[in-house]
Amino acid sequence: MPAWTGNNPEALASFYTDDAFYSDPAIPGGVRGREQLVEYFGKLLGANPEWVWTQIDSTPMQSGFLNKWHAAIPVGDRTVECVGVCTVEMRGGRIARNEVYFDRSALMLAIAGARRQS
Repeated sequence: MPAWTGNNPEALASFYTDDAFYSDPAIPGGVRGREQLVEYFGKLLGANPEWVWTQIDSTPMQSGFLNKWHAAIPVGDRTVECVGVCTVEMRGGRIARNEVYFDRSALMLAIAGARRQS
């Protein structure tokens, strides 16, 4: 979880297999492979260098785990608190598939409000 904080997309991508699949609410169709991961993570982390992710709980599954997490995302003069889950499939000690799910409506409203204020 700490690799999601800051702006080091290469370090974050190092936890993934070379052919990994990743999706989240912003890209439901996902990205595949290290090159696309680094490009997407670069944009995502670059836009959110101050967010902080912490793990709440995890539930083992046959080839990985279900991760429940909390994110504190600074937007303008406020911080949006999000709770979500992601499925994580592992292969050879690295993430082969990661699908992230959370309600991003509060985040989108905060972003729209911050844009109106600027």
